[in-house]
Amino acid sequence: MVWQQVYDPFGNMVISTLLAAIPVVVMLVALGFMHIKAHIAAGLGLLAAVAVAVFAYGMPASMAGTAAMYGGFTGLLPIGWIVLNIIFLQQLAEQNGSFKVLQASLSNITDDRRLQLLLIAFCFGAFFEGAAGFGTPVAVTAGILIGLGFSPLAASGLSLIANTAPVAFGALGTPVITLARVHGYDLMEVTAMIGRQLPVFSLMVPFWLIWAFAGRKAMMEIWPAILVTGLSFAIPQYLVSNFIGPELVDIIAAIVSMVCLILFLRVWQPKKIWTSPSIKGHDISAHDARPPEPALKYSRAQLIEAWTPWAILTVFVFVWGLPPVKTFLNNIFAPKFVMEGLHNLIMKMPPVVPTPHPEAAVYVLNLLSATGTGILLAAVIGALVMKYKPMEIVRTFGRTFWLVRYSLMTIVLMLGLGTLTRFSGTDTTLGLAFANSGVFYPFFGTLMGWIGVAMTGSDTASNVLFGGMQRVAAEQLGLSPNLMGAANSSGGVMGKMIDAQSIVVASTATRWFNHEGDILRYVFFHSIALACLVGLYVTMQAYVWPFTLMVVH
Repeated sequence: MVWQQVYDPFGNMVISTLLAAIPVVVMLVALGFMHIKAHIAAGLGLLAAVAVAVFAYGMPASMAGTAAMYGGFTGLLPIGWIVLNIIFLQQLAEQNGSFKVLQASLSNITDDRRLQLLLIAFCFGAFFEGAAGFGTPVAVTAGILIGLGFSPLAASGLSLIANTAPVAFGALGTPVITLARVHGYDLMEVTAMIGRQLPVFSLMVPFWLIWAFAGRKAMMEIWPAILVTGLSFAIPQYLVSNFIGPELVDIIAAIVSMVCLILFLRVWQPKKIWTSPSIKGHDISAHDARPPEPALKYSRAQLIEAWTPWAILTVFVFVWGLPPVKTFLNNIFAPKFVMEGLHNLIMKMPPVVPTPHPEAAVYVLNLLSATGTGILLAAVIGALVMKYKPMEIVRTFGRTFWLVRYSLMTIVLMLGLGTLTRFSGTDTTLGLAFANSGVFYPFFGTLMGWIGVAMTGSDTASNVLFGGMQRVAAEQLGLSPNLMGAANSSGGVMGKMIDAQSIVVASTATRWFNHEGDILRYVFFHSIALACLVGLYVTMQAYVWPFTLMVVH
C-alpha cells in the first residue's frame, strides 16, 4: 500500500499549519515552560505527532509507528553513541585529575574566561564541527568548559551559541554536499554562495558570544581578541568555500583562527581579567559553578599526559570523518535493514518535488564507521595512556551509561518525533506556509531553514527536507535558486542551538540533568535573533546587493 503525502489535508493552510505545529509546540511548551523532564516532554511530543499524522493527515498507523521507530534507531546511532562515548572520555579525564592539569595549561594562555570561551567554544568547537558534526562539538566543548569551572548554563548555553557559524560546512561539508546531490544544485556554486553569507556571521558570532556571557562593556574590553578570532575564521571560510570546495572549510578556518588567537594572546592581554564563570545577570546555575582554583605549575610531562587523550580524540574524529575511511569501514561491517511497511511506500508530492518521489527508509547499522566508535577508541587509548586498568575502564563505561540513560532515551524519542514529522509531511506543511510569503520570501525562506534544523536537529536533514522547495519557490519568484538553497543552510545553522537533541547533548555533557528547559529558554532569543539577521542579509543579497550572486570560476 502506497501512501501519498498531503500537505493541506483540510483545504485551509491556516488550519493545516496550526495542526502541523502541534507536536513541536507540545514538546517545547512542556520542556521550556512547564519544566517537565526532557524525556517525558519528548514522549508527549511524539504522541502528539502520531495523533496528528494518523488522525489529521491520514497516515496509516502502522507507517507512523515504523517511522517513529526508524527515527529512534537513528537517535541511538549515530547521535546517542557520540554522546555516550564523549561523556565516557570526560569521566575518565576527571577521575584521574587530568582536567585540573588541562585547566592550568589553558590558564597559562589566559586566565580570562572570555578568552577561554573564544578559544574552546568557538575555535575548538568549530574544528570538531568540521571534522565530525552531529553533536560532537557541543559535547566536547561543553564538557571541557564545565571541567574548567564554568557554570552549567554558561558551559551548555554558550557552547550552543558558538556552534552556529561552522554548521553549514560540518562533518567535512556533509550538509551542502547533500543539498547539491539530492536537489540538483551545482556544488561549487551553492558552496560559494554559503561562503558569501556565513563569513559575516562568523565575524559577528564571537562578539555575540562574549556579549551573551559578560555583557557589552566586558565585550568591548577584549574587542581586539574577538576581532582577530572572527576575522581569522571568516576570511579562510570565504576563501576555501569560494575557491576550493566544502569539505575542509571548517577545519582550515578553525585551525587558522585558533593559531591566530593563541599567537595574538602572546603579545596582548586585557587590562582587566574576567574570572567569573557564570553568565552576567541571572544565571540560575551560578551556585553550581566551581570556585576558581589557584593556578598550579605542572611539568611538561604532566601537561603532555593531560592533553594526550584530547589530542588522540582530535586525530580519531578527523580520521573517522574522512570519506575513504568511512567507505573502508562500511565495507567491513555496515548491514542495512529495510524498514518493512515504510520503505518506498510514502510518496513525497509536488510542489516539494517536481514529480512524485518515494521516501526511502533503510537503517544502516554503520557501527564501525560511526563517529562515536572513533571517540570510543580514542577514549580507551586515552584511558590506557592515563594508566587505567582494563576493568577500571569497563566499570567507568558502565557508570557513564547509567549516568546518561535518560539523555539517550530523550534523544531516541526526539529523533522519533523528527522522523515521523518528515514522513507524515507535517514539517513540509510548515515549510509551505513560509513559501507563501511572496516578495518577503528571501527572509521567510531563510527562516524555513531555521525551523528545519530546529525540528530535525540537523542542517543536512533540513537541506534534504526543504532544499527542493527552496529551488522551486525561488524559480517561481524570479530569485536565484543558489541564493535560496544557500539561505536554507545558512539560516538553518542558527536553529542548531535550539534543536532538542543539541540541548540534550549540552545538558548531558555538563551533567546538568533535567534543566533542558532552562537551556532552551536561555538560547531561544539568541537563535531567533541571529536567524532573523541572516534572513535580512539574504534579503539584501536578493534585492540590494546582486553583485554577491555572481558565480566565481
